[in-house]
Amino acid sequence: MLTDINLLFDIAQVIFLIPFLYLLNQEIFKRLKKRHSFFSFRLMNSLFFYHLIFGAVYYAYASLNPSDSHRYFSVPQKEGKEWMDFATTGTGFIDFISYPFINYLGFSYEMMMLLFTWMGFMGFVYAYLIFRENIPYKIKVFRKINLLPLILFLPNMHFWTASLGKGAPIFLGLMMFAYAVRKPEQNWQKLLLGSLLVFCIRPHIFLLVAVVAILGILLGKKEIAWKKKLIYTGIITGALLIFKDQILGVVNLGNSQDLISDFLAFTDKRSDSLGQASSGIAMSEYSLFEKFFTFWFRPLFFDAPGFFGVIVSAENLIYLLLVVKLFKRNFFSFIKIAPVKVKMSLLLFLLCSFAMTFVMSNLGIIIRQKTMVMYFLFFVIYYFLAHEQMLKNNPKVRTLQIYHRKAA
Repeated sequence: MLTDINLLFDIAQVIFLIPFLYLLNQEIFKRLKKRHSFFSFRLMNSLFFYHLIFGAVYYAYASLNPSDSHRYFSVPQKEGKEWMDFATTGTGFIDFISYPFINYLGFSYEMMMLLFTWMGFMGFVYAYLIFRENIPYKIKVFRKINLLPLILFLPNMHFWTASLGKGAPIFLGLMMFAYAVRKPEQNWQKLLLGSLLVFCIRPHIFLLVAVVAILGILLGKKEIAWKKKLIYTGIITGALLIFKDQILGVVNLGNSQDLISDFLAFTDKRSDSLGQASSGIAMSEYSLFEKFFTFWFRPLFFDAPGFFGVIVSAENLIYLLLVVKLFKRNFFSFIKIAPVKVKMSLLLFLLCSFAMTFVMSNLGIIIRQKTMVMYFLFFVIYYFLAHEQMLKNNPKVRTLQIYHRKAA
């Protein structure tokens, strides 16, 4: 009886927290509207309530199935632990974020789930800004479907970014970084916060992001003076050198004398251990093409693990159909002349995919992990389709970037 009363009280707290987050959203949206005239309150508010539904779905799922969210709520409450004890990378950083809300503000498990659901939603806000800021055109796919709302409302992307854990903040960090890197001097706070989130949660992903950022800076706009390019490159390179032990430590390579051999040994061991699970697959026996296909598009209906797997399979089919649109001869000529942000997105997506396929042999983990990087692929697809549309309307235009200059 007492347990039921406590649960009702926790749910009541969540109900009161939702209006607060909604009002906070409106203030954030107003600021974004001042910077971006295209910003749609209606679309983002619809996306917010849609994302809340998945927060409720994940909460129900976690009540019936093992979930790391329970661990992330209980660990910060351990006796003898102080806030700064959790100031580390990886799993401990989620405890570091959670600690003050749980121990100082008295957040319940349900409130923490809602808070992290909101973090995941903010990742979608920045994803929306990335697409609309760079591609101000409506693109239709499958004859009548508007592509941007389609990719913003994909269910699997929302499910894994709507709970207490790594998924929501890492997604927010990546999207915030990708949004801010276009104009780093104007968005340095967002660039710093996004970088910190990515580094503190997944240092190895930060390594890939940093490498791609360096390439983007060096190959980027001619308007950026070489002096600034060298400064930006030096800052990123310095950060990598300072934190190399934390980055390599994620894969137990902190004291390695032969990084390549030790990494391959680690990936073999990791892949074998994950392959022992009920949804394990023999990734170590696959060719590189089969590894990529599995990471990007499986499960597909023939190997869907249960009802949830069928839903994920339907979404994976959409991924596959969208990727097929890149299978045109002019895609390679497009990549050659595409803006550096498109090349950076494609490179980051391929690098992350390459790294993850060597350490994952479990469909459940693959389904969850790829939510981090799929939007970089969607950006390339969206930009290419917009490029194709502009060529039909104006054959003299080479890229959307050039079109923007002429239109201006």
